[in-house]
Amino acid sequence: MNGANFLIKKKYLLSPGPTPLPEEVLSLASEPIIHHRTPEFSQIYMEVTDGLKFVFQTENDVYIMASTGSGAMEAAVVNTLSPGDKVICINCGKFGARWAHIARAYGADVKEIVLEWGDNFSKAQLVEVMQEVPEAKAVFSTLFATSTGALYDIQGFGEVVSPTNAILVVDGISGLGATPCPMDDWNIDVLISGSQKAFMTPPGLSYISFSSKAWNLVESSTMPKFYYDAREYKESLKNNTSPWSPAISLILQQKKSLDIIKSIGLKNLILHHQILGNATRSGVQAIGFDLLPRCPGNVLTAVKVPDGIDGIRLVEIMHEKYHVYIAGAQGPHKGDFFRIAHLGYMGGFDVITALSALEMTLLDLGYSFEPGQAIKAAEKIIKENWQ
Repeated sequence: MNGANFLIKKKYLLSPGPTPLPEEVLSLASEPIIHHRTPEFSQIYMEVTDGLKFVFQTENDVYIMASTGSGAMEAAVVNTLSPGDKVICINCGKFGARWAHIARAYGADVKEIVLEWGDNFSKAQLVEVMQEVPEAKAVFSTLFATSTGALYDIQGFGEVVSPTNAILVVDGISGLGATPCPMDDWNIDVLISGSQKAFMTPPGLSYISFSSKAWNLVESSTMPKFYYDAREYKESLKNNTSPWSPAISLILQQKKSLDIIKSIGLKNLILHHQILGNATRSGVQAIGFDLLPRCPGNVLTAVKVPDGIDGIRLVEIMHEKYHVYIAGAQGPHKGDFFRIAHLGYMGGFDVITALSALEMTLLDLGYSFEPGQAIKAAEKIIKENWQ
């Protein structure tokens, strides 16, 4: 037998964003466009904002922006701060560092807590930092670090920040919908997310919500802003619309995905992601691999590359030969670990596919292990939880 027997080679997307989309969501992209200043679209727009509130678990309004998640990050900074304000940024990886970069770009005085990639950061440590910076207007954190696979104690951070004058701003771009993060119950003042992760919609929409405590800062903020001015979004929402031309097709697709999420139930959706994460971690550990983060989460599994294996080549082979698209490490850690996502519209057999391709890639690279053990370990967890 030779490669000619496999001329049909399907592609499998197992990256942490964009994620695979349900067929009924994909099909909406081919529907005729509708005008956004009509009662028809206004009804859809408000149904989407209500659905977002369901996932955010908040009574606050959630605003839709035509941008990737980084746009919502910028909006969180420019709407709540003024130049010279002292802030604390927990840099837990590539996107935690982005909080500090944005805040500095707009003239904030940043106390940056730089963690080793994958390390934890406790509420007790946050207490110590806030005592060092008692004038801090905001604490910027991350629910789940997409670059490292680490989950952070946002509930604990909320307990620390809530009694102070500072606000807690959380990047929930990859984690929201896949891991618990109730905005109101956990005292989160600004929460952001994006469409291309657990929300099961193409990239291009970002979401942001402000608590009443955060709105007090919005009203006094003097940082420059135009497109991301939250006050414009607030006024427009009173008229069931957006301040600027919305991404109409993406919003239609997001409505369909939110309908799916509601039918599943948020608690069940989070449990689903947890099972996929457990299966993936069990699989890679069964063949002797170590995890990167001390506190892994439901979004993706970050796996250390063992000695003697080229981590960059591992990802390349999975992409180029087996058409299984996982993510490599980013920045200075490129080649040190790889990331298998189990996020959004993925099921148990997506995990099996990823681990099968990983095992075949390891054989190509000459890694010594007993083939089939990763799949066997994952199958056990998936079988036990199959409904």
